[in-house]
Amino acid sequence: MTAERTNPVVGTPYGAVRGRYENGIAVFRGIPYAAPPFGPHRFRPPVPPEPWTGVRDALAFGPTPPKSPYSEAFAKLLSDPVVPGDDCLNLNVWTPEPGPGARLPVMVWLHGGALTRGSSAVPVYDGQAFARDGVVFVSVNYRLGVEGYGLFPDAPANPGLRDQLAALRWVHESVAAFGGDPDRITLFGQSAGAISTGALLAAPQAQGLVRRAVLQSGPPEAFDRDKVRRMVRRMATRLKIPATAEAFAAVDRELLLRTQADVGRLSSPVLGGPTFGIVIDGDLVPRDPLEALVDGEAGRGVDLMLGWTRDEYRLWLVPGGLHERVDRLGAVALAGAMARCHCGVEVARGYRALHPGAGTAETVGQLVTDHLLRYPLHRLAEARPGTSHVYEFAWPSNLPDLGSCHALELGFVFDTGDIPESAKLAGQGAPQELADAMHGAWVRFAVDGDPGWQTWDDTHPVRIFGEGAPYVAHGPRDPEFALWAADAEAKEAAAVPVERPPARSATELRSVVRRLRRTGDVRRSS
Repeated sequence: MTAERTNPVVGTPYGAVRGRYENGIAVFRGIPYAAPPFGPHRFRPPVPPEPWTGVRDALAFGPTPPKSPYSEAFAKLLSDPVVPGDDCLNLNVWTPEPGPGARLPVMVWLHGGALTRGSSAVPVYDGQAFARDGVVFVSVNYRLGVEGYGLFPDAPANPGLRDQLAALRWVHESVAAFGGDPDRITLFGQSAGAISTGALLAAPQAQGLVRRAVLQSGPPEAFDRDKVRRMVRRMATRLKIPATAEAFAAVDRELLLRTQADVGRLSSPVLGGPTFGIVIDGDLVPRDPLEALVDGEAGRGVDLMLGWTRDEYRLWLVPGGLHERVDRLGAVALAGAMARCHCGVEVARGYRALHPGAGTAETVGQLVTDHLLRYPLHRLAEARPGTSHVYEFAWPSNLPDLGSCHALELGFVFDTGDIPESAKLAGQGAPQELADAMHGAWVRFAVDGDPGWQTWDDTHPVRIFGEGAPYVAHGPRDPEFALWAADAEAKEAAAVPVERPPARSATELRSVVRRLRRTGDVRRSS
C-alpha cells in the first residue's frame, strides 16, 4: 500500500501556505497577493497583504470581489459563484511539482465577465488539466465594476488593472517556489481578461514580466473616459451623492452593486451604453494599448496567440430574445450598428454581399464583432508577424441558436467539458477530441511558443478549431477574389443579382472585409 502524501507547504513572500493533493496535483487556493481593498484601501491601488506567522491553509477558494449577478437569461448559460468575505485579492495555484528546481512553464489566467462579473472560482477555469500536462497554472481575482474601474477625481484610475499587475508581480517573485519558471510566464485571458492582458502587455510597469500571451476574444483597448465617467455620474445621481471616491466608499456595498446593475442594464457589446473599462491614465496606461503594441516598443519579444469564436455575437444577442428584436428592427438596427462602428453604408453593403442569406441580426452581429474584436486583433497580428499565431473557434454549441458563441471555447481550452458548468453553454456531448486539440495547443504555446501551426505572415494563416480535425485556412491572396468582393458590393448597390464566389471559409470572407478596409476600398465614415 502506498503511503498518503502529506499536504504540500510552500513559502511565499508573506508567509507559508498549505495546499492539498488532488489527483496527484498540488493545489493551493485563496492565497492573498494584496490586502483587502476596503476601508482605507477602497478605490485605491493595491497594497501588500499583512504577513502571517505559521502556515496558512490554502484549501478553499478565497472571497470573490463584489459583483452583480447575471440576469436570469445569462445565468442559465454562465456560472458565477460568490464566495463572501473581504480578502478578495487572492489567487490559486495548481502545480505538478511544488518546490524550487522544477522550472516548469507558468500560465496566469485572467477571467472575463465585462469587468463586472466572473472570478477565479468559476468551475470551468479549474487548472487541473494544465498542471497534469506539466504547467504551473495560476488564476487571479481582481476588483470589478465601479470598485475596480470607476473613474473619480480623487482616486487613481484602473485599480482593477493595478490588482492584476500586483498579482503578476507576485507570480514573478513567488512562482519558483511552486515549481514554476519566472522567465516562462504566459499571461492569458478571455473577453475582459484578454483586454486586460493586452493592457498589461503595453504597460511600462509590466515590461519583462511576461514571455508569452494569449488574447481570446478580446483586443487591447482603452475605453472612452467620458463614457466611464457618465456611468459613475449616473450611479451618483441615483444614490444622491457626489461622484467622488470618498462618497462612493461610504455607500453600502450591496446598494452600490444594485445601483450599478440598474444603471448598466442596457449595456452590451452590441448596444453600447454606459459601462466600465480600462482608461488611459497617464501612468499604468499612458496611451491606447493597441496603438502602443502596434507602433511602439511595448511588449516586443512577447510571443502572441490571438483568436475569436466564429459567432461571438450570439451570446450577446440570443439570450433574452435580442436576436429576434434586432431582426424586427431591420434597417433601424443596422443604422445603429453603423453608428456604433463609425462606418458608412458601404461597409454594411459589403457585409450583405459577403453573407447574402443573412438576416439583420447576423449582419449587425458580425459587423460589430469585426469592429470591436476581430479587426483590432488582426491589426495586432499584422504588426507582429513571425511572433503571432491566430485561431478561430468554429464548433457550434449543441444548444439551439448559440452557434460558436462568445466564451464557448473555454471548456475546451481548460479541458473541463465534462463538468455541468461547461454543458450549460455547450450542451451535452461536446467532443473530447476538440478539447484535446485546443488544450494541447495552449500547453505547447506555453512550453515553447509554438501551438502547432505557422506564425502570421502575408498568407494570413488561421487555425480553425471546429467540427472534425483542426486545419489551417489562409486569407485571400489572389487579387481576383478581392476584386470580386468590391464588385459584389457595387452590384448590390445597383440592385444587380450577386453571384456567389467559389466556396471559401468564413474566416477568408471576413479577411476580405478587413483587407478592403485597410486599402480604402471599403471606407469608414468620419
